[in-house]
Amino acid sequence: MKTLSRDTHPKAEEVLIGLIRKASVAKRISRMHSLTRTILRLSKRAIAKANPGLSERELNLLFVKIHYGDELANRLHTYLEHKNTYGTR
Repeated sequence: MKTLSRDTHPKAEEVLIGLIRKASVAKRISRMHSLTRTILRLSKRAIAKANPGLSERELNLLFVKIHYGDELANRLHTYLEHKNTYGTR
């Protein structure tokens, strides 16, 4: 098997891939969900650290802008402004 990671010994990688393959679908999904939550949390923390003066709402909009682009961030901003002005329907 060809090594996929430059910083992991091929034998260690082989063992890790074997463990992943043997895990149940539920276990793999759980691990993926945990990894996704961790990545999102770290991304939001880095954005907050780089922009200490922003409110939580502004940080969330910046997160959307960085990860999903200006168009979606602008649409979300408009939606939130409309919701804030007219209330929930």
